[in-house]
Amino acid sequence: MNDTIKFVITEHIETVSESKDGEYTLELNKVAWNDKQPKYDLRRWRNTDNGKIAQRGLTIQDWELEALKNVLNSLE
Repeated sequence: MNDTIKFVITEHIETVSESKDGEYTLELNKVAWNDKQPKYDLRRWRNTDNGKIAQRGLTIQDWELEALKNVLNSLE
């Protein structure tokens, strides 16, 4: 059984924040997980010499991002 999770960041949209030491970033990207269609993905990444390591995050469909955008726009 192969427990390796594959991902490809197909589009980097924005780095939302970065830790003071630069080791971690919070990014909004489009990510294809395990060879599936890319989805919007907001998560913290650990930046290493060997690449990025995914931390906990949120992966959402296009329509869910639109709904979230509407909610955020309605906040004061």
